[in-house]
Amino acid sequence: MNERCPVCGLRFEREEGYFTGAMYVSYLLSLVLMFAIFGILWLVLPRGSLFAIGMLCLATAAVYLPLVPVVFRYSRVLYMHLDRKLDPDVDETAL
Repeated sequence: MNERCPVCGLRFEREEGYFTGAMYVSYLLSLVLMFAIFGILWLVLPRGSLFAIGMLCLATAAVYLPLVPVVFRYSRVLYMHLDRKLDPDVDETAL
């Protein structure tokens, strides 16, 4: 990830450990995606026994796994937007 925006020069990481809060955003995005994937697979695939539920969970994880880099990137972007919205009064030149 770039240290500063190549267009406007905005410094992305305000302080050490700034993106720790993005973990919570990532977790929320992951939960929404996992439940959505599970729900779609639940409706599409045939089900029957407890074994089928386990296989459905494995299929959900397999479908979600390629989405991890996308979730990682967008969780940081969403966290930055949320942080800038809630605390916009920061002098970027002092950082």
